[in-house]
Amino acid sequence: MVEIKSQDATLPSGLTLHYHEAGVGNESTVVMLHGGGPGASAWSNFSRNIAAFAEEFHVIAVDQPGFGKSSKPTEHGQYFTHSANALEELFDVLGVDKAHLLGNSLGGGTAVRFALNFPDRAGRLVLMGPGGLSINVFAPDPTEGVQKLGRFAAPPGPTKEKLEAFLRTMVYDQSLITEELLDERFAAASAPESLAAMKAMGKSFSQPESFEEGLLWREAYKLRQRVLLIWGREDRVNPLDGALVALKLIPRAQLHVFGRCGHWAQLEKFEEFNRITRDFLID
Repeated sequence: MVEIKSQDATLPSGLTLHYHEAGVGNESTVVMLHGGGPGASAWSNFSRNIAAFAEEFHVIAVDQPGFGKSSKPTEHGQYFTHSANALEELFDVLGVDKAHLLGNSLGGGTAVRFALNFPDRAGRLVLMGPGGLSINVFAPDPTEGVQKLGRFAAPPGPTKEKLEAFLRTMVYDQSLITEELLDERFAAASAPESLAAMKAMGKSFSQPESFEEGLLWREAYKLRQRVLLIWGREDRVNPLDGALVALKLIPRAQLHVFGRCGHWAQLEKFEEFNRITRDFLID
């Protein structure tokens, strides 16, 4: 059985990042970066994937700033840059020189910003419905999922029903949205510090002085890493047509599309996702 450790790292900036680690001693490191929905964390996104990847990789699954058990600052710049800077500090603290990055949604945006700002420290990128990199060609913007995300904390405040409405846009297989998942995510998402952090994150995407840092598609041509884009055909948060611009602009990109799959490919297509992704990282 693979041992998964859960621990904290205090960064020079004063932030604390919580992370799960497994496969220590394996040659290559893979960093997993979760999405940005209410109550999201590294464990909620990747609990089933960590052990599978740890058979071949040193795995670090990070709670990004504002999520899980990590610090929840409310004063920061554009979120992708904020999180990428924190991740670079974590690399230094843990003695990681370079790592492959696997990012879902918001985490995909962080992975791209990290690769752009710290290219020598980023290996290959696996991006599942990444934020900031896709432009909807046919689908409406904001999408159904993004609209329901925005309603979660809107007056009169968060409710379990609003959370459920959002989470059901995340998956094709509706059986994945269980009462246990709803209870767990709502408890984390409705805490005052989590609500404040989520509000600050959202605000960072519209701040005049820095919002352009979130328009990752404008810089996608600079990426020199090999990139695997993964999309669910039924993604209602970042729809499939959003992949077209990224696929065109990124010099070394390839795209894999799962049918009967939403925004959580790593869960809905667990075994096939693990196989395809590990083959890409090892090849």
